[in-house]
Amino acid sequence: MSDDVNNNQQDGPLPDVSENPEAIEAAAAQDARVESGDAEFQLTDNPEEGEPAQAETTVEPIDTEDGVPKEGMNLHHAESVDELFDCTIIGGGTTGLYGAFYAGMREMSVKIVDSLGELGGQVSALYPEKYIYDVAGFPEVKGKELIAGCIQQGLQFGPTVCLGEKVEHLEKQEDGTFTLSTEGPNETKHMHRSKTVIIAAGVGAFAPRKLPDYDPKLDELEGKHVFYFVKDLEVFRDQNILIVGGGDSAMDWAMMLEPIAKQITLIHRRDKWRAHEDSVKKVLNSSVDVRVFHEVKEVQFEGDDISGVTIYDNKTKQETPLQIDKLIMCLGFIANIGPIKEWGLEIQGGGIVVNSGTMQTNIPGIFAAGDVARYEGKLGLIATGFGEAATAANYAKNFIDPASRVFPGHSSERDGH
Repeated sequence: MSDDVNNNQQDGPLPDVSENPEAIEAAAAQDARVESGDAEFQLTDNPEEGEPAQAETTVEPIDTEDGVPKEGMNLHHAESVDELFDCTIIGGGTTGLYGAFYAGMREMSVKIVDSLGELGGQVSALYPEKYIYDVAGFPEVKGKELIAGCIQQGLQFGPTVCLGEKVEHLEKQEDGTFTLSTEGPNETKHMHRSKTVIIAAGVGAFAPRKLPDYDPKLDELEGKHVFYFVKDLEVFRDQNILIVGGGDSAMDWAMMLEPIAKQITLIHRRDKWRAHEDSVKKVLNSSVDVRVFHEVKEVQFEGDDISGVTIYDNKTKQETPLQIDKLIMCLGFIANIGPIKEWGLEIQGGGIVVNSGTMQTNIPGIFAAGDVARYEGKLGLIATGFGEAATAANYAKNFIDPASRVFPGHSSERDGH
């Protein structure tokens, strides 16, 4: 059994999701791995892979002063089911929330539609407890704290929020407006109308990548002894932990859990890391027991618990038994943009091709921002998504009102600021 996502991948860094569009397109065709922000994903066009994650991913509630909308709730109730909105944003993660803020500031009526049951997107689902270091203004900020701030900012102009609704179809009507058909819980159908659309769907649906020859019994222990991401650090206090992986997530969890864990062992099947150099250095100089060229051979069970794991050196074949309480597998995720491929948009490398100056797609009135957007030279950062969302919102405003200025001036110059 291997701790890597794809045994056929070459050593070395993974391709970034936008720095080399041709390589990305080839990667997607081969179900290859790419990096997006702080997580690693395997692109796929197989509808059987990745798709279940939208229903399976659970997001812990995030506390804010005004509360967070839950599935089936609207902060602002539309006057009728088919009320026409100025801008509908598909995706309630960091990019979508910032887009909602900026569109609201441009005095557009805004609706957010997201397939997950809570706002926050990939950050909430994958690393709410992890520190993020590359967001401007924050030397470090936990994922859940960043999302809480994005929610407070994004909802201040009162957008309609529709959660637990997956957009199945997006069609342009004869009058130039758009119709979005969604499916909610229990296969309930909904219809939304909008003058413009900003797609901020991240990498799409995502599901954790599991070990080859995966033992189905591990599924029963997920969230108790087996983890793919960490939601609550206290679960790991005074525990013996095995972390499998060699990317940023593996390194970050090792550093964050070291002060509270009893013992951490981190294994990787090779000696080349896919993480930031500084993170690797910190882990190697910590109390974490790092073993390269090691893989998981077998997981032992005792009733409903994990009793231990056997790892082996893939060079010498020597086996080592470990007594562990918790197993964290940082193997990446399978990503699938699903129905978006059928909307008539230009697709490249598992994402939507946009004009980098306007964030508009090949269909006028439809924009894309964040991880789902593709253009030459893009960097897959949260910070990049913020800028793209602002650009998309401003050009969406100009699309529905050509007399308006694309650049509205600085927010600090507005009345009341």
